[in-house]
Amino acid sequence: MKEFHCGSLVPGCDWHTRADEEAEIMRRAVEHMRETHGETVIRETMVEAIRSRIEKARDAA
Repeated sequence: MKEFHCGSLVPGCDWHTRADEEAEIMRRAVEHMRETHGETVIRETMVEAIRSRIEKARDAA
């Protein structure tokens, strides 16, 4: 299980997600960036920033 915390990229944002696959986390994170933070264009630098902040879930074995 992996997780992404938006606050690690956008200070003050409490949104987070977890999934088994990195691709699913990326899909959810991009959707969140568009809907919540108003990002209309998701550039490669944003994708890389999200990907670099995906971690192993803290309570995963």
